[in-house]
Amino acid sequence: MKTPIKVGILGATGYAGAELVRLLAGHPMAKVSAVGSVSFEGKKLSEVYPAYRGLCDLTCMQQDAVIEESDAVFAALPHGLSQDIAEKCDQAGKLFIDLGADFRLQEESEYHAWYGGDYRFPELHARAVYGLPELFREEIRGKRIIANPGCYTTAVPLALVPALQNGLIQPDGIIADCKSGVTGAGRGLAQNLHYAECSGSFTAYKVAAHRHTPEIEQTLSKISGQKITMTFVPHLLPVNRGILATCYARLAPGVTMETLREVYTQAYGGETFLRLLPEGSVANIRNVWYSNYCDLSLHLDLRAGLLIAVSAIDNMVKGAAGQAIQNMNLAMGIEETAGLQLVPPAF
Repeated sequence: MKTPIKVGILGATGYAGAELVRLLAGHPMAKVSAVGSVSFEGKKLSEVYPAYRGLCDLTCMQQDAVIEESDAVFAALPHGLSQDIAEKCDQAGKLFIDLGADFRLQEESEYHAWYGGDYRFPELHARAVYGLPELFREEIRGKRIIANPGCYTTAVPLALVPALQNGLIQPDGIIADCKSGVTGAGRGLAQNLHYAECSGSFTAYKVAAHRHTPEIEQTLSKISGQKITMTFVPHLLPVNRGILATCYARLAPGVTMETLREVYTQAYGGETFLRLLPEGSVANIRNVWYSNYCDLSLHLDLRAGLLIAVSAIDNMVKGAAGQAIQNMNLAMGIEETAGLQLVPPAF
């Protein structure tokens, strides 16, 4: 057997970082060799997450030590912290996968407008690739700096791209109405995430002003070859996991369900992690929990002339850690599904 890929995780005590540890524990060709955490430096990961006792008792180290111990480095950190890390990994010849936003947007002006930052290493941004495998697989293979999409920015494009790419929907007037579990907000404390605040509650947030908007538009624009402007409204669900994206788009004249299903089957029929549901079924977050699957259902409102595409993912897996491992597999030239054959719980 080949020597396992040594994986380092920065931000290992956050939700996405901890999920990387869980998934990599079952990877046949990779092993977590080092973990880093500013908040819990010097503590064992299993002290922070007792579920990992005996499975990952690594002590949280400083950033440079994690990089030195690794072949591939995952950064599960807030935006603004990954550029220096990427530069260090690049200099050391390490694979770098960023679960944050620092390398996702192609235009520096967009990054500055939405995140308030600048590109410190333009040449690294020029070489970075956007890691949504079902859409950009060939661009990802063999690359060394990968921007891992987030949850909304995975669920919405996967729901719409086949229809948009084939001219079955109009490029203007697209609406993405999305719902997220509370883990999407990260492990940090906030009043609206306290149990007493979110239990029994359901509300929209950052209406028409969410930072994922330009990222979704960027993907749809790249696929369609024209500038796409859309409306994106996220909501907070009182559940731990899951993204449900209900996407609305005006149909092109004469489009039928038969045509839509044929196009989506051609696009996704060979994809392991994308399940096009039978006609009449509706995507449900419960059916993808703890897995790397995206479930997708298609619906027509012929009276209004609309396609309604509904996608469901686990925001911590396909929307974060699972997709990051999928990208690592592609970049390292190993089986894309390695370590990701996870069966969702039936109940």
